[in-house]
Amino acid sequence: MLVSGVAHAAHGSVAKKHGKKSKTQSSKVVAAASAERTVKRVMMVNGKRKVVYQRMMVAAPAVPTMGDLAGLSQTHDPLDLKSNVALVLDQSNAEVLFEKNSDVALPIASITKMMTGLVVVEAGQDMDEVLTVTDEDVDREKFSSSRLKVGSKLTRANMLHIALMSSENRAASALGRHYPGGKPAFVEAMNAKARELGMTDTHYVDSSGLSKMNVASARDLAKLAMAAYQQPLLRQYSTDVKAIVETNGKPMQFGTTNHLVASPDWSIGLQKTGFINEAGRCLMMQAVIEGRAVIMVFLDSKGKQARAADAGRMRKWLEALKPAALSSPSYSTGM
Repeated sequence: MLVSGVAHAAHGSVAKKHGKKSKTQSSKVVAAASAERTVKRVMMVNGKRKVVYQRMMVAAPAVPTMGDLAGLSQTHDPLDLKSNVALVLDQSNAEVLFEKNSDVALPIASITKMMTGLVVVEAGQDMDEVLTVTDEDVDREKFSSSRLKVGSKLTRANMLHIALMSSENRAASALGRHYPGGKPAFVEAMNAKARELGMTDTHYVDSSGLSKMNVASARDLAKLAMAAYQQPLLRQYSTDVKAIVETNGKPMQFGTTNHLVASPDWSIGLQKTGFINEAGRCLMMQAVIEGRAVIMVFLDSKGKQARAADAGRMRKWLEALKPAALSSPSYSTGM
């Protein structure tokens, strides 16, 4: 059963018009997330009228994502997903099982790091080489936090490990910077690999995903997931629940940004999360459901747990599918 839905206002060219573990939110945005307001209250105390002024914190309205601005939130689907974009493929034959706005190019945040990992692994660089975090790796766009201080030294393998598992932005930046030709050459290699994989709606400008200019469609990300799954190191590093890595000779423990990999209810072979304000919450993963290997992509989800909840809704839907339903005609959701 193929489920599709594309909002009238959304087209694959959205990214051209408009343009992670969520450590990528700017401190400025955090400060603006709430505002203080004084409220006047009139009370009766011992039969006498008394005016009291109270200070209250009022949440600021949510910042619209690029998907919202493109009108994708108007697209409805049978599963009531909280993601504006969704795609599920059968990994064995690339058959589309479910799609929702899957051809629209949107910011992908830290899902970018999966392409970073693919380029690093395929380049055959020395995984034991020690890389150093420098001031160039400090995020001055989103002001994201990092546990890696300037001067931290890690092997390329450990940098890749925490970039994929913990979405470490400085690690992803250092990986790009230590590529032959530096960051510009690395970004070009990322875009070249995207072209090779047929990712026609994809464009990269950095190795971390902090920029809203890193865009792709869900269909493109499914192609990336298929290719990345062929690399055992990317499967291992992205699905580890936690790991201890050496930084300047001292052990540091890092954990996953995706709690689903630790759940006994899931069998996940590859995954990457992402978040910046412009992208919303994002998730790309490979999983085995009822014996079938599938690729799932969810973009522009609202709420910290929404992307995982959408994955759960999709899994239940796939579990309930009967073989006969897989060959039934496709239909479109209501607009």
